[in-house]
Amino acid sequence: MNSKTLKENKDFRRLYYRGKSQASSCLVTYVQKSRENETRYGITTSKRIGSAVERNRSKRVIRAAFSQLEPRLNGFYDFVFVARTRTSKVKMQDVLVQMEEQFKALGVIEE
Repeated sequence: MNSKTLKENKDFRRLYYRGKSQASSCLVTYVQKSRENETRYGITTSKRIGSAVERNRSKRVIRAAFSQLEPRLNGFYDFVFVARTRTSKVKMQDVLVQMEEQFKALGVIEE
């Protein structure tokens, strides 16, 4: 599967207000069924996370974890991932484990 990125503010706001969410120590995930027949995702990192280097690393780690789980999705969804302060300091494998747990809880991948 090849997903697209969310760029419009209205898409992010739609997921914040109408989407289902799950939170963990390094990641908050918002998800909603996609209106189009494609999977889309967006990643947000605030300045609280740290310098630009740390924010970019957080995004890279989240993107890598999502790319590993994407083939297991059961349908088309829109995702917004919100990085937390710890995200830039942990390994991608840790984020992958948390993301997988969140996806199972949200029902977007099979057990």
